[in-house]
Amino acid sequence: MSELPALDREAYRQQMLAEFQRVLEDVADAVDDAPVGRVIRDSEEKAREALDRFRQIAYEKALQLKVDAAEAAFPPSAQPDDWSAVAE
Repeated sequence: MSELPALDREAYRQQMLAEFQRVLEDVADAVDDAPVGRVIRDSEEKAREALDRFRQIAYEKALQLKVDAAEAAFPPSAQPDDWSAVAE
C-alpha cells in the first residue's frame, strides 16, 4: 500500500469541539479577568498560551487519528490454533 488511509474527519471534528470551546472560555476568562487599563497587557499572554495549546492538541489528535486509521487498515494476521499446521 503506497498511501495511508485518510483520518476520520468527523471523529476529529467531534473530538476537537470540546477543546475549541475550552479555548474560547480560556480566552474570554483572560480578557474578563484583566484589570481596567491593562486588558491587553494582562490578557494577551494567557490568550496566546490557550491558542497555542489548542494548536498543539489539534495537531496531535489529527496525527493520532491518522495512525489509528493506518492501523485499522492492516488487521493483524490470523494466528493458527494449531502450530503444527504451519510446519506442514
